[in-house]
Amino acid sequence: MLSERLQIVLIITIILYFVIMCYFLKNKALSLKYTLLWLFAGAVMGILVAFPDLLIFFNRLIGIQGNMNGLFIWAIAFILCILLSLTSIVSRQNNRIRQLVQTIARLEKRVRELEMQKNERI
Repeated sequence: MLSERLQIVLIITIILYFVIMCYFLKNKALSLKYTLLWLFAGAVMGILVAFPDLLIFFNRLIGIQGNMNGLFIWAIAFILCILLSLTSIVSRQNNRIRQLVQTIARLEKRVRELEMQKNERI
């Protein structure tokens, strides 16, 4: 399915991908739990590049006609999984930010009340 030249180029690209992910992790541009998602994606790509017959096997297993159709269907499915995961992360962060803003607002109100009580005593 893949020519040797293309397979070598893809392997080099995946190695470069892992180096970039490790660089992001080292510089704390991404946290470990989010980097794991991208490392998993790279591992799946690496396995499919190293063993291209796996893609053909999974295409036949599901009944997908044509290798390119299968490649696009699997790529879209994988991208949707990553998007779903990232959307859930964003939603959790949004909830945490909302809770923090509410807590800060309550604390600021309490500080103002205490300052007003202090000023009334003086």
